[in-house]
Amino acid sequence: MQVLQVQLEVGADPAEVGRARRWARSRLAGSGIGDDEPLAETLILLISELVTNAVVHTGCPAVLRMLFGGPGVRVEVADASDRAPARRQACGEDTGGRGLELVDGLADRWGWQREGAGKRIWCEIDRARKAESDAATSGAATSGAATSGASASGASADASCCTSEVHTPVREPRVYL
Repeated sequence: MQVLQVQLEVGADPAEVGRARRWARSRLAGSGIGDDEPLAETLILLISELVTNAVVHTGCPAVLRMLFGGPGVRVEVADASDRAPARRQACGEDTGGRGLELVDGLADRWGWQREGAGKRIWCEIDRARKAESDAATSGAATSGAATSGASASGASADASCCTSEVHTPVREPRVYL
């Protein structure tokens, strides 16, 4: 199976996040994922969150990478900071602190790993599961179509040194009436 990988260097300026979104939209369209598909919107939101986190919290340039092929789409953002990603607790009117919660809720899997002096944060969306979920949401599928999500919650890929983590959110069964 062939995997297509595309990447974009992103500057350390928060204005670069918009450029990354526009670039990602054009690459998604080139891979056959239409702008109007819910999968595209979910991927753009994930990309926006990961690139924003890299640029804002590290102050360093980053590299956005998208991989197409296989059962899903993988998004990776690498930066030069060795600081592990940390979930924050947003309260009320806070304008930040929700990014990793969004990633955890929208992606089928996500995680991070050290890479050289920095790190790479990644997330994946399974195209088949997303299509089932979208069909069920629109009423075109039966009530059990969107229940095949992951069953394990955040597991450490390397518990001895905590330099890598993988998170798989628990998907609650959905009931459609």
